[in-house]
Amino acid sequence: MLLKNARIINPKTNLDKISDIRIKDGIIKEIGINLIAENEEIIDLTGKVITPGFIDMHCHLREPGYEAKETIKTGIASAIEGGYTAICPMANTNPFVDNAATLTYTINKAKEISEIGFYPICAVSKGLENEKTVNVSELIDNGAIAFSNDGKPVENMHLLREALKYINSHGYIIISHSEDSSLAANGVINEGKISERLGLKGIPSITESLAVARELEIVRDTNGRYHFAHISTKRSVELIRQAKKDGLKVTAETAPHYFSMTEDDIKDYDARYKVNPPLRTKEDLEAVIEGLQDGTIDVIATDHAPHTVHEKLLPIQNAPMGIAGFETSLGLIITNLVNTGKLTLIDAINKLTYAPSQILNLKNQGNIDVGEQANLTVIDLNEEWVVDASKFKSKCRISPFDGFKLKGKVKKTIIKGKIYNIG
Repeated sequence: MLLKNARIINPKTNLDKISDIRIKDGIIKEIGINLIAENEEIIDLTGKVITPGFIDMHCHLREPGYEAKETIKTGIASAIEGGYTAICPMANTNPFVDNAATLTYTINKAKEISEIGFYPICAVSKGLENEKTVNVSELIDNGAIAFSNDGKPVENMHLLREALKYINSHGYIIISHSEDSSLAANGVINEGKISERLGLKGIPSITESLAVARELEIVRDTNGRYHFAHISTKRSVELIRQAKKDGLKVTAETAPHYFSMTEDDIKDYDARYKVNPPLRTKEDLEAVIEGLQDGTIDVIATDHAPHTVHEKLLPIQNAPMGIAGFETSLGLIITNLVNTGKLTLIDAINKLTYAPSQILNLKNQGNIDVGEQANLTVIDLNEEWVVDASKFKSKCRISPFDGFKLKGKVKKTIIKGKIYNIG
């Protein structure tokens, strides 16, 4: 095929220009202006933007074990709808992805469904408990891309220290769910004026920053590489910023809900707004945006964490934490960061593409160049649309963003040269 007249944004090379892309056998064969068709399909993308395919380095597909919430098939469909050509599912399934058999099952299942880049993140410790490290080398040999106990913090500092050294020695990273579980226990939403008004047990912001601080000391001691997931507080941003200035090899991500909403948006006892970490204050939101602006926060990941509609309609005290994130991600980024002047378009796309590919050392993702796989996302920056969660490809057809008017829409997701038309 020949993609014509699109604005190509490629953060790796700082490219931003109108051009054409020729694709053959799933590979980018030529990039240039006014390319002549050679017996191939011509797709005119005038007014559209082509970026490297989006990479989500933090999501939950729930299979095996929780297929009522999401399956690998519906999760992949939702990711493609959101413009993602690569996804990294977390290990907190049932059974956990802490062994080669479960890891191989998920990879093979994904291959049956799509050629999407499927890069599983395996547990740091067996059963996501804090007792015994997984067989790291075996999991790497079978396709692990990184290690995380996401959903539970690693609070055994001896285990974390030894695991970080060993995992780093193989060239891989740990992704942290930074939380002090004793402070977070039984918490529902952020500790503050809203939790007090609603009479709900709060989760204080120090729950996150305290864990970040102690984990940074482990990183400092080991000289390791380490990545912080779903950063949500001002103090956490400050700690990571200083760590980077000190030369520590740390990276960080946040999710769209942490720069799009605050605790003030929580409507009474509506569990659609219940996430972990919880929605924080306006001051925290502004600090997260500042972290994105100055590079303290490297990546925007969705933390796609689907549940059944029934579960999310339970009383907020009983409902699970998490929201569907794939299909609203781009619209929230364009609407709340790019169109407000908080981030340039190329900076925002970098946090969705090249930055995660570098952190995880992903091949064939995050770049637009001759010889590379044609993993691309086509977007319309100007299209306005209204979020309708009932039409999500995800099984989780409920969202705090339902009814929101957003600007910026994925139009095509291209995976190894295969086009998926969106919307």
